[in-house]
Amino acid sequence: MNGDPATSVTIRQKVGGLVWRYLSRFDEGEVIRWAFRGMLIGTIGVLALDLSELVERNGGLFPPQAIAPSPDQPILPPAVETSDPAETGVDPRQFLTVDEDRLKGAMRFTLGAGGVLAAEGTIDPGAATRFAEEIGARGEYVTTVALNSPGGSLDDAMAMARLIRDKELGTEVADGALCASSCPLVFAGGATRRAGEKAAIGVHQFYSAGSTEGLAPAQAMSDAQATTARITRLLAELDVDPAMWLHALDTPPRQLYYFSREELAKFRMVTDPQPIAAKRK
Repeated sequence: MNGDPATSVTIRQKVGGLVWRYLSRFDEGEVIRWAFRGMLIGTIGVLALDLSELVERNGGLFPPQAIAPSPDQPILPPAVETSDPAETGVDPRQFLTVDEDRLKGAMRFTLGAGGVLAAEGTIDPGAATRFAEEIGARGEYVTTVALNSPGGSLDDAMAMARLIRDKELGTEVADGALCASSCPLVFAGGATRRAGEKAAIGVHQFYSAGSTEGLAPAQAMSDAQATTARITRLLAELDVDPAMWLHALDTPPRQLYYFSREELAKFRMVTDPQPIAAKRK
């Protein structure tokens, strides 16, 4: 009987008649409103699924800020290699005297003699807030910010740079110290900027700490260009040649372009071409 076409048609007609008689009990406007509600619930369900996929892809409702270096990246990455030796930055790693464990930790601030505030460690999200609190508490005693950092959060580095310039503080990277990735942006904030002859100051490409898998290429390119524009404007405001950041754009995240003393002077990264040690003699 289940395979009889005539029987199947009769059953469908009876079911359709029952449904129609049931719906006819309701006001036509009420039926339309329930149909609209059903469509609305379905749309909300689809949007919820899309939002869930977005959160899973980006690691949160909002994409993470650009940050470097990667947790598994060495504190002292190798110098970038180019096809033209004349374009390869110097590699001062042989002179560095850094404690990798301390540099991998969150940035901390220590006020020393002569008004020198040591800023050592990774520029973690929130470092700019702690720095502002430190300056608020000890600002009258601080004249110079001494940097020793592998870099980190771009947003925090830029905020620190602006605060340093607003307070007209100096910045320095001493012999044996490291200032890499986003740290040179903090260094650029100094009203006066000095570096040791055996200091390491280097840059590389920025990137997002969260997953960008599935991010549309157009959106990824737009985000990168917007961040580059922000950095360029900041360097121009601080009277540092924005051309120095071209070396960052050319250098993979797992390498560094270390600036020579000539380049530091050329890009106005230092305001005094003489090394720190020479000035203090």
